[in-house]
Amino acid sequence: MNDIAELKNFVVAHTRSQGLPPETYDPLLDRIRHDEDGTPGSWVREWSAEAARLADAGKPLEASVHYNMARFPFVDGAARATALERCTASFAEWAAGFPAISRLDVELAGGRVRCWTVGLDAEAPRPLLVMTGGIVSVKEQWAPVLLQLDRLGFAGLVTEMPEVGENTLPYDADAHRMFSGLLDAVEGRADTARTYALALSFSGHLALRAALSDERIRGVVGAGTPLHDFFTDARWQRGVPRVTTDTLAHLAGSTPGEVYGLLADRALGPEELAALRIPVAHVTSLRDEIIPPGDARLLRERVRSVRLLEHDDVHGSPRFFAQTRLWTLLSVLRMRGGYREERIALTREFARLRYAPPARARTAVRA
Repeated sequence: MNDIAELKNFVVAHTRSQGLPPETYDPLLDRIRHDEDGTPGSWVREWSAEAARLADAGKPLEASVHYNMARFPFVDGAARATALERCTASFAEWAAGFPAISRLDVELAGGRVRCWTVGLDAEAPRPLLVMTGGIVSVKEQWAPVLLQLDRLGFAGLVTEMPEVGENTLPYDADAHRMFSGLLDAVEGRADTARTYALALSFSGHLALRAALSDERIRGVVGAGTPLHDFFTDARWQRGVPRVTTDTLAHLAGSTPGEVYGLLADRALGPEELAALRIPVAHVTSLRDEIIPPGDARLLRERVRSVRLLEHDDVHGSPRFFAQTRLWTLLSVLRMRGGYREERIALTREFARLRYAPPARARTAVRA
């Protein structure tokens, strides 16, 4: 069973990223007392009960959000498995009201990758944005952004990391090849030669490694990305929150005591980062309890074209989510080029949020 105090702490960033205000989730969290598999007062039961209420009220997207939180951080039993099924079904019900959004299943060596897409068109292929979350977030958490990508003239594809949600690929040393496999799958329906990745947390590590060998990836935007020290610094690893270590062990098919030894060779070395020939944008949390500060320092020192946004916050920077969302989209548009009016509007809104108390953030840019 998970540590309830940790779950309540780490879920905040994910609730805020999905638009849930504290007055909505605080009373719900207060009702949760333990993490037994779906019993009264448990994590899964309380989130699922609220999800069911919202589904009955005809609010499938809100229901999907709550079922997503019910299966958080990963499926470890029947109750969370049911919550994941209802999360995806509720999202599908919502997406049915938007014909532009489509489901795509991609069979790759080792497993199946399920995606939500927009704008795939063989007659007029668009530049492609691939979006992925981290080790504890499913694709339905981010898929609503597809509507915005459609309006901006992108083809969009949102999916999960290997072994997360409905992705059955193994989280192994070849996990980064998923990105190239997805591009191959939509070749001809998207302009994959102009692909950009918005890859959050641990999926950012996979996207950067994929970009080293796949020239179709023209830029990577990430946040809270492990690069090198996270995988190699044993002292730091001993202080990583239990929920992170347990989730990594689950994904890697290992144990909490052995998983870091298994992952040690996944580190991106300074020479590999220096070999990147694409623009990289990254959001760093200065009080990140998961990603060591040395990894952000490596980005600054080794990546040739990097733009950094720093927040004085913990992993995921939940207090600054609105700023991060604007800045990451703005970073994609900068990499793509054009979009002058949209970039001006986003820059103005970002500046308004950045300089409005109590938000504090600073950017560091190196060409």
